[in-house]
Amino acid sequence: MTVRWRRQKPDPYDKPWRTVDYAVVDLETTGLDLRHDTIASYGVSVIRQGRMIVAENAYSLVRPESTMSADSVTIHALRPCDLTDAPPLSAAVAALDRALTDRVLVAHAAWVEQAFLGRAFRANRKTLRCAVIDTAAMARAAGLAEAQLRAEPNLEELAGELRLPVVSPHHALGDAITAAEVFLALATRLSRRGYHTARDLIDLTTADRALRR
Repeated sequence: MTVRWRRQKPDPYDKPWRTVDYAVVDLETTGLDLRHDTIASYGVSVIRQGRMIVAENAYSLVRPESTMSADSVTIHALRPCDLTDAPPLSAAVAALDRALTDRVLVAHAAWVEQAFLGRAFRANRKTLRCAVIDTAAMARAAGLAEAQLRAEPNLEELAGELRLPVVSPHHALGDAITAAEVFLALATRLSRRGYHTARDLIDLTTADRALRR
């Protein structure tokens, strides 16, 4: 009898976190109903070799497929008339799919971005397959946010605690850039606590989410 051994593929993230590429994504949406609200704009900040690649930043408005809530108009300063001629969701999904290819998705309170992206991808016959790192989970692991609180740490306050600039709050690209800066600062701190690889940070996010369900 011949026994064939399947060679296990090496984990692409089991290497120093600085050697992995990331796409830091922020979405502005018509509201916070994960089942019915939709994307109104997105921002992407790319990280490569532990540095933000400004030339690869991406931002676009998106013609929403649901009505903007009054709160969203106030917070994001995006009116329905501003979005009438914006590209459709299908164009946003295509662009975000390209941005996330061969990169780890990083977001602040990433479960929100994952929910909206996952639904948008499914509506366009695509699957969101990327690994995910949550900067809110990283903040809790670094002792900069209360682990017991159900609320997520505020991105602007977290940046301030890390002595980082806050870029255009409540604007998708501004928040993506701020989240990218926060990610780099927290990853550096956490490496001193034993989180050396991208896999360590991905697993940290997975464990944090399991504890908070």
